[in-house]
Amino acid sequence: MTSDSAPDAGGDTGWLARQFKLAERGTTARTETLAGATTFLTMAYIILVNPVILGQAGMPVAAVAAATCLAAAIGSILMGLFANVPIALAPGMGINAYFTFTVVLQMGVPWPVALACVFLSGVAFLVLTLTGARQLIIAVMPPSLLAAVAGGIGLFLGFIGLKEAGLVVANPATFVALGDLTAPGPALALLGLAIIAVLSAWKVRAAILIGIVATSIVAALTGQVSASTQPYSLTAIADTAFKLDFAGVFGLSGQQGLGLIEILFVFLFVDLFDNVGTLVAVTKRAKLMDAAGNIPGLNRILTVDAVAAMAGAVAGTSTVTSYVESAAGVQAGGRTGLTALVTGLLFLAAMLVAPYAGLVPLAAAAPALIVVGALMLAPLAEVDWDDALTAIPAFLTVILIPLTFSIANGLAFGLVAHALLKLGRGQASAKDWFLFTLGALFVARFVWMSAA
Repeated sequence: MTSDSAPDAGGDTGWLARQFKLAERGTTARTETLAGATTFLTMAYIILVNPVILGQAGMPVAAVAAATCLAAAIGSILMGLFANVPIALAPGMGINAYFTFTVVLQMGVPWPVALACVFLSGVAFLVLTLTGARQLIIAVMPPSLLAAVAGGIGLFLGFIGLKEAGLVVANPATFVALGDLTAPGPALALLGLAIIAVLSAWKVRAAILIGIVATSIVAALTGQVSASTQPYSLTAIADTAFKLDFAGVFGLSGQQGLGLIEILFVFLFVDLFDNVGTLVAVTKRAKLMDAAGNIPGLNRILTVDAVAAMAGAVAGTSTVTSYVESAAGVQAGGRTGLTALVTGLLFLAAMLVAPYAGLVPLAAAAPALIVVGALMLAPLAEVDWDDALTAIPAFLTVILIPLTFSIANGLAFGLVAHALLKLGRGQASAKDWFLFTLGALFVARFVWMSAA
């Protein structure tokens, strides 16, 4: 153990040491504070990217930026105080794209109704956590399919980033084609992508944030920024806070009605499994797992995640979830909830400059989507591509999520394929009843959509 991570008997004997069990976990308040700042810098790009994505759903950009900061602050602070783990939360990448491009723009659901769906999915998550039913859902999903969903969402983000940057455009003959790289937007996006890629290669913690800011400055200098802002106006959040339309959720019928059930399921599913995957990765790196591979205080962690999702919806943003970037803070020495608390407080302070998010053009935010999408492909290494039972469902999931602009479609194809291959291979048993029930429901969904 290095001297930097060793308990400081002289300085860490007060409330912080007792509350976060600093000595027990072999850390200090100084180390935890630095780790919290590291986590914040690593994930602060969400303050700029999330408003750009949700803004395309018709939501006020400044309000979304403030809501993003507030939701991340609430979730991270609660995670630190209630669960005492070094995991920070913020609106999730991928699920925010689903919110905008699938739910609002493709399905035509107004954003206040979509926010209500996010809140209800948080309630469902909380119920599943408190009743222990989440274990049934997790158990039915093979690890390879979970990895495929993560990879598919990564491609989804990358595809959206390429599209918004103008690097990929529609083509009547081939569906997609390469855009005009000499046009201002694509050229600016390529510059941002190069900056982020080089900084990431040098392992700079705030690579994405620095890339977005640098590209935005270049955009401003070249006349590509026209947005106006109201600096330091904390009242901006009023444009999205408490705008949830529950009447719209229960008042829609027909195709939209079934669609809303699907929306709730996807919001819940992505939050649940993204959270579990993050927990495993971060707690394992922080050496917080017990000898049996279990995560101590799992119920508390998932409860906070559910509450954070509901709080985020009330504030005016898409689903809030645990961030894998928390691993950066763990790498810097974070071992307790004090790391998450510091990250949350920094997000709270960031609300003062949140309105500046309106100065970030699409071409500056798009490279962040591409890079984050690339990083989300890492779980695909866990798929056994030599075994058709795992490879085919995984491939269908990965390829159909971006090509149909729907997480639900990719998940449905993957799960149905997994169920059919398991049945055809003679490996089905009575304990797989829930798997086949979900598969049957997805098949019924496709039949209904075809007939509608």
